[in-house]
Amino acid sequence: MKEHILAALQGQYDRWEELLSTMSEEKITTPLPPSVLSVKDEIAHLWAWQQRSLAWLEAARFHWEPMFPQWLPEVDPDAAGNTDKVNAWIFEAYRHQPWSLVHQNWRDGYLHFLEFGEQISERDLLDTDKYPWLEGYSLALVLLGSYAHHQEHLDKLIARLKL
Repeated sequence: MKEHILAALQGQYDRWEELLSTMSEEKITTPLPPSVLSVKDEIAHLWAWQQRSLAWLEAARFHWEPMFPQWLPEVDPDAAGNTDKVNAWIFEAYRHQPWSLVHQNWRDGYLHFLEFGEQISERDLLDTDKYPWLEGYSLALVLLGSYAHHQEHLDKLIARLKL
Protein backbone atom coordinates (compact mmCIF):
# COMPACT_ATOMS: atom_id res chain seq x y z
CA MET A 1 0.00 0.00 0.00
CA LYS A 2 2.82 2.40 0.87
CA GLU A 3 4.35 2.05 -2.59
CA HIS A 4 1.01 2.80 -4.24
CA ILE A 5 0.42 5.88 -2.10
CA LEU A 6 3.93 7.23 -2.72
CA ALA A 7 3.66 6.50 -6.45
CA ALA A 8 0.37 8.42 -6.55
CA LEU A 9 1.98 11.33 -4.70
CA GLN A 10 4.94 11.31 -7.08
CA GLY A 11 2.53 11.31 -10.02
CA GLN A 12 0.68 14.22 -8.47
CA TYR A 13 3.94 16.15 -8.11
CA ASP A 14 4.85 15.37 -11.74
CA ARG A 15 1.44 16.61 -13.00
CA TRP A 16 1.85 19.89 -11.11
CA GLU A 17 5.38 20.42 -12.36
CA GLU A 18 4.34 19.62 -15.92
CA LEU A 19 1.49 22.13 -15.76
CA LEU A 20 3.66 24.82 -14.17
CA SER A 21 6.40 24.32 -16.77
CA THR A 22 3.95 25.25 -19.54
CA MET A 23 3.07 28.61 -17.99
CA SER A 24 4.87 31.94 -18.05
CA GLU A 25 5.57 33.74 -14.80
CA GLU A 26 3.09 36.40 -15.84
CA LYS A 27 0.35 33.80 -16.24
CA ILE A 28 1.31 32.18 -12.94
CA THR A 29 1.13 35.46 -11.02
CA THR A 30 -2.05 36.86 -12.61
CA PRO A 31 -5.37 36.07 -10.85
CA LEU A 32 -7.52 33.60 -12.75
CA PRO A 33 -11.24 34.33 -12.96
CA PRO A 34 -13.60 33.74 -11.38
CA SER A 35 -11.25 33.66 -8.38
CA VAL A 36 -8.98 36.43 -7.10
CA LEU A 37 -6.23 33.83 -6.69
CA SER A 38 -3.37 33.29 -9.07
CA VAL A 39 -1.58 30.00 -9.67
CA LYS A 40 1.16 31.36 -7.40
CA ASP A 41 -1.40 31.90 -4.64
CA GLU A 42 -2.66 28.33 -5.06
CA ILE A 43 0.88 26.95 -4.79
CA ALA A 44 1.55 29.10 -1.71
CA HIS A 45 -1.67 27.77 -0.17
CA LEU A 46 -0.64 24.17 -0.88
CA TRP A 47 2.82 24.79 0.55
CA ALA A 48 1.43 26.33 3.73
CA TRP A 49 -0.83 23.34 4.43
CA GLN A 50 1.97 21.01 3.35
CA GLN A 51 3.97 22.29 6.32
CA ARG A 52 1.41 20.73 8.68
CA SER A 53 1.62 17.41 6.86
CA LEU A 54 5.41 17.56 7.01
CA ALA A 55 5.21 18.22 10.75
CA TRP A 56 3.33 14.94 11.26
CA LEU A 57 5.74 12.93 9.13
CA GLU A 58 8.76 14.55 10.73
CA ALA A 59 7.39 13.81 14.20
CA ALA A 60 6.88 10.17 13.24
CA ARG A 61 10.32 9.91 11.67
CA PHE A 62 12.16 11.43 14.64
CA HIS A 63 9.86 10.22 17.45
CA TRP A 64 8.76 13.58 18.78
CA GLU A 65 5.57 15.62 19.00
CA PRO A 66 4.55 17.46 15.82
CA MET A 67 5.84 21.03 15.62
CA PHE A 68 3.31 22.87 13.48
CA PRO A 69 3.88 26.22 11.80
CA GLN A 70 2.77 29.18 13.87
CA TRP A 71 -0.08 30.75 11.96
CA LEU A 72 -2.83 32.40 13.96
CA PRO A 73 -2.16 31.71 17.63
CA GLU A 74 -5.82 32.00 18.64
CA VAL A 75 -7.12 29.79 15.80
CA ASP A 76 -6.91 26.00 15.65
CA PRO A 77 -6.60 25.20 11.93
CA ASP A 78 -8.10 21.75 12.49
CA ALA A 79 -11.24 23.00 14.24
CA ALA A 80 -14.45 23.19 12.25
CA GLY A 81 -15.16 26.64 10.88
CA ASN A 82 -11.58 27.90 11.00
CA THR A 83 -10.44 26.91 7.51
CA ASP A 84 -11.54 30.17 5.87
CA LYS A 85 -9.74 32.26 8.53
CA VAL A 86 -6.57 30.25 8.11
CA ASN A 87 -6.75 30.36 4.31
CA ALA A 88 -7.23 34.14 4.38
CA TRP A 89 -4.21 34.45 6.67
CA ILE A 90 -2.15 32.21 4.34
CA PHE A 91 -3.11 34.35 1.34
CA GLU A 92 -2.08 37.58 3.11
CA ALA A 93 1.13 36.06 4.48
CA TYR A 94 2.42 34.80 1.14
CA ARG A 95 0.79 36.95 -1.55
CA HIS A 96 3.77 39.31 -1.91
CA GLN A 97 6.43 36.61 -2.08
CA PRO A 98 8.01 36.19 -5.51
CA TRP A 99 6.97 33.24 -7.63
CA SER A 100 10.48 31.78 -7.60
CA LEU A 101 10.45 31.54 -3.79
CA VAL A 102 6.88 30.20 -3.59
CA HIS A 103 7.65 27.54 -6.19
CA GLN A 104 10.96 26.58 -4.56
CA ASN A 105 9.33 26.27 -1.12
CA TRP A 106 6.49 24.13 -2.45
CA ARG A 107 8.78 21.94 -4.54
CA ASP A 108 11.30 21.41 -1.74
CA GLY A 109 8.52 20.73 0.75
CA TYR A 110 6.81 18.23 -1.54
CA LEU A 111 10.03 16.33 -2.22
CA HIS A 112 10.83 16.36 1.50
CA PHE A 113 7.34 15.02 2.18
CA LEU A 114 7.95 12.14 -0.25
CA GLU A 115 11.34 11.47 1.32
CA PHE A 116 9.85 11.21 4.81
CA GLY A 117 7.10 8.97 3.47
CA GLU A 118 9.77 6.65 2.06
CA GLN A 119 11.64 6.55 5.37
CA ILE A 120 8.66 5.46 7.46
CA SER A 121 7.82 1.77 7.35
CA GLU A 122 4.55 0.66 5.83
CA ARG A 123 3.60 -0.87 9.15
CA ASP A 124 4.10 2.46 10.94
CA LEU A 125 2.24 4.34 8.19
CA LEU A 126 -0.81 2.11 8.59
CA ASP A 127 -0.81 1.70 12.39
CA THR A 128 -3.68 3.70 13.90
CA ASP A 129 -2.29 3.34 17.44
CA LYS A 130 1.37 4.15 16.81
CA TYR A 131 1.14 7.94 17.12
CA PRO A 132 -1.18 9.16 19.89
CA TRP A 133 -1.14 12.71 18.51
CA LEU A 134 -2.99 11.42 15.43
CA GLU A 135 -5.88 10.43 17.72
CA GLY A 136 -6.60 7.05 16.12
CA TYR A 137 -5.76 7.99 12.55
CA SER A 138 -2.86 6.59 10.56
CA LEU A 139 -0.01 8.46 8.91
CA ALA A 140 -1.21 6.98 5.63
CA LEU A 141 -4.21 9.31 5.93
CA VAL A 142 -1.82 12.27 6.12
CA LEU A 143 -0.28 11.14 2.83
CA LEU A 144 -3.67 10.52 1.25
CA GLY A 145 -4.97 13.85 2.53
CA SER A 146 -2.10 15.67 0.89
CA TYR A 147 -2.79 13.86 -2.36
CA ALA A 148 -6.50 14.76 -2.20
CA HIS A 149 -5.76 18.40 -1.36
CA HIS A 150 -3.37 18.78 -4.28
CA GLN A 151 -5.80 17.00 -6.62
CA GLU A 152 -8.70 19.21 -5.55
CA HIS A 153 -6.69 22.34 -6.33
CA LEU A 154 -5.33 20.91 -9.57
CA ASP A 155 -8.83 20.06 -10.82
CA LYS A 156 -10.14 23.53 -9.98
CA LEU A 157 -7.09 25.21 -11.50
CA ILE A 158 -7.38 23.28 -14.76
CA ALA A 159 -11.06 24.24 -14.97
CA ARG A 160 -10.18 27.92 -14.41
CA LEU A 161 -7.42 27.76 -17.04
CA LYS A 162 -9.93 26.53 -19.62
CA LEU A 163 -12.26 29.51 -19.09
